[in-house]
Amino acid sequence: MSGLPQVHPTGKPAHSPPDARHQSITVNHRLTVFIEQPPEFVRKLYPSAVWRMDPDERAVYLTFDDGPIPEVTPWVLDLLDKYDIKATFFMVGDNIRKHPDEFQMVVERGHRIGNHTFNHLRGFEYNFKDYLANAEKANEVMKTDLFRPPHGHMGWTQYMILKRRYKIIMWDLVTRDYSKKLRGPQVLANVMKYARNGSIITFHDSLKSWNNGNLQYALPRAIEFLKEEGYEFRLL
Repeated sequence: MSGLPQVHPTGKPAHSPPDARHQSITVNHRLTVFIEQPPEFVRKLYPSAVWRMDPDERAVYLTFDDGPIPEVTPWVLDLLDKYDIKATFFMVGDNIRKHPDEFQMVVERGHRIGNHTFNHLRGFEYNFKDYLANAEKANEVMKTDLFRPPHGHMGWTQYMILKRRYKIIMWDLVTRDYSKKLRGPQVLANVMKYARNGSIITFHDSLKSWNNGNLQYALPRAIEFLKEEGYEFRLL
């Protein structure tokens, strides 16, 4: 992409000499690959979930988790409008309750809505009845057939029941824009390194990704990079 620095996946310039932190950074990077692009054995934990779309088509699918948030979601929508991109927003039900206008903005601009539970629950920390009830409470306000578990995990019973009611959407690439340990160039480097045909790419229209500046830096540059690489943006 024109005007962008060459960036190593650690976020350091590609020409930077090694330093005393190099070995530690390399180890950390290897560990975070399990988050950024889940390996096959992780994907097999939820075999009927959608992790990636057609690998033979030069297309990617943008998704946004944890909104709607007044300080963030309208900015994302304006950026997507600029590039004529439609995306899927996996929303937290309580955020819709608090911010109905932003929810309506997403719907009116032609984007798709997905269920991210009502209170952003970690599946492993709740019994299946409470977890399912929370998901259903969220769906009362969003009326969708898509579901993504917060933090990317849920119990087996939760999964088996939810997959009968929803299409479970996971991700092929999570940018980690929410991380306080990453800078904007590192988030962008994740996209540049791991995006591929059929990737479902996850950003966050959340205060975490906004307040650290990662979303504002990485999202427009990621879109430009993907367009220059010949990817088409499609809606799930």
